[in-house]
Amino acid sequence: MKSGNKNFPSDEIQPVGLNDTDTVDFFNDEYFMRAAIREAEKAERNHEVPVGAVAVKDGMIIARAWNQVEMLKDATAHAEILVLTAAASVIGDWRMDGVTLYVTKEPCAMCAGAMVNARVERVVYGLPDPRSGACGSALDITGFPGMLHQVKVTAGVLELECTEQFKQFFRNVRNGKLPKKHFCGDCCTEK
Repeated sequence: MKSGNKNFPSDEIQPVGLNDTDTVDFFNDEYFMRAAIREAEKAERNHEVPVGAVAVKDGMIIARAWNQVEMLKDATAHAEILVLTAAASVIGDWRMDGVTLYVTKEPCAMCAGAMVNARVERVVYGLPDPRSGACGSALDITGFPGMLHQVKVTAGVLELECTEQFKQFFRNVRNGKLPKKHFCGDCCTEK
């Protein structure tokens, strides 16, 4: 094929990379983790620990959530619990067959247990939590052999971005740039 453009080094344009049988998967683990990171940004803007989650079924995001513990004054208002509730509403069932949860930080024991009970197919997380992560780091609730269901785990997706977001939030808290605990309903609402 002639290009007719003097900026090309040759008169032939050669396709690079893909052929007729190749496919490009734009909606991969990194794509969905970036959606979870955007949810974590909402938490951070509302002075919550920046954890975000999305639920994906059949390649589509069906639910989104972010930590709202301080805002709701509810210790169970973790992003994972909230996204499971929202996904169940969309699906019309508590069983999360075929659902993958993407979350920016490794789930705690409560959230991992909820995923097992809800029969989530897979959880994908970014930042590991060696002190209290329950998807294999400190505990392995998702893969415990005695459970009726085991959740597949993919760890470390966009780990650097998730880690930096988390570290920056706590740097800001320590430096007084964010209040340690604050929700007034006026300045602290997601827009």
